Amino acid sequence: MKKLIPLVIILVAILGLAYYIAPKLPQQTDVRPLGEFYLQNSYFGDYSARSPEVVTSILWDYRGVDTLFETAVFFLAIIGSLTLFRLNKRQEKAAKQKTEEFTGGLTIVVKSVTKIIVVMILAVSASIALHGHLTPGGGFQGGSALAVAPLLIIAAYSKYTLEENGLDKTRALILRSIGLLGIALVALVPLLSGGFIMQNQPVFPAEIDSQLIGGSLIYYNFFEFLAVGAGFTAVFLLLAIPESIFKRFLRGDVDE
Repeated sequence: MKKLIPLVIILVAILGLAYYIAPKLPQQTDVRPLGEFYLQNSYFGDYSARSPEVVTSILWDYRGVDTLFETAVFFLAIIGSLTLFRLNKRQEKAAKQKTEEFTGGLTIVVKSVTKIIVVMILAVSASIALHGHLTPGGGFQGGSALAVAPLLIIAAYSKYTLEENGLDKTRALILRSIGLLGIALVALVPLLSGGFIMQNQPVFPAEIDSQLIGGSLIYYNFFEFLAVGAGFTAVFLLLAIPESIFKRFLRGDVDE
């Protein structure tokens, strides 16, 4: 209880400060010139996605290079994590062998609920990514949600369940690489028709069969969804290796 008192004091102080400062802040009633430009061109512009989801349109059409570098930072973090815990082929094979302590996961109730939740997560995450040009969301958000599914399976079943069903670290990295390659190709395709890198309209159609797809946005979202979800999954699989196995590697019990 004593530990909560400082937290309560801090929370009350923050709320009091916000209550005091908020009325004194100037109210913005007019749209700033830059905001006005984005609102006018994100849907009606000759080079933008013609997407009603202005935020996603701005993200790729007007600050796409910045988004690309932010995505690169994330993937460098993934690569750094994988490099830190890198294993040779024999060690990877040994890590896939079930340990003596392995009990088969949690209870049947938890496993059954996990199956239902995982299906829901897969559907919702795909919806977040593929509707990112219409509603708030996008590839990164969808991919982050997607990564929760394998994480739940690891917790309820084990990492061995994923690997036995074909999703091991190597395949996760392949999927991640396909996602990265797809993003690069979508960015470079406009150059083939004399356009600019990461140009959207009119290179990519805004609609297919009267369905609004936002030009290149749906492709960026899909490939980023794939890359982010697979990247997180690769790290989760690596971190799920039991500590006793890693200690064997450190002692040199598993040679190269």
